[in-house]
Amino acid sequence: MAAPPLGRLVLTHLLVALFGMGSWAAVNGIWVELPVVVKDLPEGWSLPSYLSVLVALGNLGLLVVTVWRRLAPGKGERVPIQVVQALSVVGTALLAPLWPQVTTVAGQEHSVAFLALAFVLALACCASNVTFLPFLSHLPLPFLRSFFLGQGLSALLPCVLALVQGVGRLECPPTPTNGTPGAPVDFPERFPASTFFGILSSLLVISAAAFQGLLLLLPSPPSVPTGSPGPGLRVGAPGVEEEEEEASPLQEPPSPAADTTPSPEPVAPRLLSTHGAFLLGLLAATNALTNGVLPAVQSYSCLPYGRLTYHLAVVLGSAANPFACFLAMGVLCRWRRGFCVLACSHT
Repeated sequence: MAAPPLGRLVLTHLLVALFGMGSWAAVNGIWVELPVVVKDLPEGWSLPSYLSVLVALGNLGLLVVTVWRRLAPGKGERVPIQVVQALSVVGTALLAPLWPQVTTVAGQEHSVAFLALAFVLALACCASNVTFLPFLSHLPLPFLRSFFLGQGLSALLPCVLALVQGVGRLECPPTPTNGTPGAPVDFPERFPASTFFGILSSLLVISAAAFQGLLLLLPSPPSVPTGSPGPGLRVGAPGVEEEEEEASPLQEPPSPAADTTPSPEPVAPRLLSTHGAFLLGLLAATNALTNGVLPAVQSYSCLPYGRLTYHLAVVLGSAANPFACFLAMGVLCRWRRGFCVLACSHT
């Protein structure tokens, strides 16, 4: 099998990166836009706490994907991915006109439309974690790096857009007569939140179009003997799962002695080693802080310093994630104590 042309490889990498861009762009966009919408919604500074709970409930999307795989085995990932992308595009498009709508619930005003759409987008983003990667498992390993690069863009692009938008502020310019502070003047953002959600929806449309381009670009696998995939761009049929048993990275490999010396009683392999349990525990604690605790209390910790400080804290905090991902692509840390140092510095 001849190696694919360079132009096709570059195009595939680009489409994979744009495809990955749509994974968490919707929820990341809502997070960085909170400093703008918090002044207009009735929840006020408690809005990030509501959003943290909704994002956590969005993990129910994993259950929906699991039910789909049970009810439709062998159908692949094409349909779930298209559903996830449709929910993301429609949800962000509806946020543009509906985010300021307020509804009275139990005698109190609540932004029901904003919170409901945020929950739908959280479902879609959480489901993307278990649908996008299985689809890309048919591609060689270098394409996964392009996918993770695209996931970094899903946080970086909304941050850049939010920095360009800015945040509104109140100022009291001095009077021209005696220089004393005059009446407060409201300086709005460069463009409203509706425009922000409209641009975000356009980015998600581009990501969905990239997925359709991948479906057209990736051919069906040629008929080759089992175990000889052949060189070049080895891909599988789009949306069809390969029934290959993957080795668990958390499973310890067998020792060489176990391969040469027959054992009278086969020992069951350890599913989770001590090192793997340590990494999973560290990952759980870090994610609980990054995605749950800190965003929920961030508005209260930044409240004494004003909306500009809150805006910069949210945007720069979200931008640190993709930069760390880009750094990890070139600098790998395989030292357990190094992980502990990084975790302690994070907290």
